[in-house]
Amino acid sequence: MREKQFNTQTVHFQKKESAYHVSKAKPIYQTSAFTFTDLDDMESFYEGDKNYLYSRYSNPNTDDLGIGVALLEGVDDGVATSSGMSAILAGVLAVAKEGDHVVTSEDLYGGTYQLFEQELPNMGIDVSFVSFEDMEAVESAITNKTVLLYTESITNPLLRVEDIKKITSLAKKHKLHSMIDNTFATPYLLKPAEHGADLIVHSATKYIGGHSDVNAGVLVGKQELIQKAKSKVVTLGCNLTPFEAWLGCRGLKTLGLRMQRQCENAALLAQALRDHHGVSKVYYPEGVSDKGNGAMVSIDLDEKINIESFFQQLSWIKIAPTLAGVETTVSYPIRTSHRTIPERLRQQLGIGKQLVRISVGIEDQLDIVAAFTQAIDQSENKNL
Repeated sequence: MREKQFNTQTVHFQKKESAYHVSKAKPIYQTSAFTFTDLDDMESFYEGDKNYLYSRYSNPNTDDLGIGVALLEGVDDGVATSSGMSAILAGVLAVAKEGDHVVTSEDLYGGTYQLFEQELPNMGIDVSFVSFEDMEAVESAITNKTVLLYTESITNPLLRVEDIKKITSLAKKHKLHSMIDNTFATPYLLKPAEHGADLIVHSATKYIGGHSDVNAGVLVGKQELIQKAKSKVVTLGCNLTPFEAWLGCRGLKTLGLRMQRQCENAALLAQALRDHHGVSKVYYPEGVSDKGNGAMVSIDLDEKINIESFFQQLSWIKIAPTLAGVETTVSYPIRTSHRTIPERLRQQLGIGKQLVRISVGIEDQLDIVAAFTQAIDQSENKNL
């Protein structure tokens, strides 16, 4: 065989893959496409005999993440996407089209609110925002064009625990689909499908990934709906990259260990802050699961606490616009996650200028409590 020239050698230096070299860790299939031996071999993909052609369509790493979360949620199938927002969009578009109507909770994550309030109407999908604490109001909002009820299992940032069974029962009564954002609870604490939810969505950037180093989303649920969602993901280019999917899968392996520790730490912090004179209210879920109530704590600081000073005094606690990493972090909802929510609605919901959202990490409990109590103490205006 003729010896290859230099530039050809630089491209084709790798040995062919061998079935004898089996990696303990799942390899990263960092490839845009997959190759075939001949045209008949390539045609076998379109006939359903082969799984992979082009990574925008599917990839072993992205499939692993979707299937892994589906397994934990106890549902048929899942699809990994480029972010939590794209997972939400794929789920909505799997059940709704132009002319349809969606009823959603009014106390949503700010990015979701923006999607529902601005972008879905641009697609011809009407949206009604209702308090899901009032199921009569939810039912009154349903029309003959309604196709979906949407909410969060634990709401962001006030940590209200949704009654998923009531929502799914109402959806079934009116022959609607139901979709639950389970990001804050994770399947470690709560499995919405067990209460009748059709679709479950996660911002895998948060607890699924768990280490603040990946942006990803996962939508799981009934197979016929996920197949429709997968088609939307492919067509709209919402696919996740193989490396980020690999990171998400790696994080998923320690989800239970991290959540156990973080829930324990959060419960202790919530109790400590309830007893602190500088905190007027603590928001922490109750009754979520016998394993715990989540790793998020929100607080309203007393008016005598200077909010700017509080954030300056936090010592090793990082200020971040996101949540759920192994490090304890804080955010300021009115300037980050809920900045785009109209002020009128923020005030109505109770998202005010003294509200702080805390994502509790895996550090030692006493260090976490001390960091917050000291910051509050050092930020008190003694003249008020």
